Amino acid sequence: MAVGNFIYFNDYCREAVEYYAEIFNTEKPQFMFCKDVPGIPDFVGTDRDRAEGRIMYTSLKIKGTTVMFADVLNDRIVEIGDNICLTVTCETIEETKTIFDKLKVGGLVQIELQEVFFTKCLGLLTDKFGVCWYIIYHPESN
Repeated sequence: MAVGNFIYFNDYCREAVEYYAEIFNTEKPQFMFCKDVPGIPDFVGTDRDRAEGRIMYTSLKIKGTTVMFADVLNDRIVEIGDNICLTVTCETIEETKTIFDKLKVGGLVQIELQEVFFTKCLGLLTDKFGVCWYIIYHPESN
């Protein structure tokens, strides 16, 4: 299992990540756009035209740590301080479900555990302390 981080932006992810790549002298980032995702998932919200221009995912390797980035994929607007989400990558679906179920007690689930185009099990929640968590089954990354 690995723990990482996710930083969200309000439609300026590409600009920010290109800026960080230059500052930290990383490889040129590769961007996955919402418009390129098969059947844009329901969790992108109601503004589908705006959603298609958003960055679904990108990452940079900064000083040995992979930092992941995306534009907010729903109609929520993030503010500085609530735009960072920790990511737990699990080796089994059972582990993914166990951790998700424990963290959601007293918290708020944004995305129930479900299969998405890149993994068989993913969930997003804010725990009872206000910390955002992505819990992802992704055995290839471990």
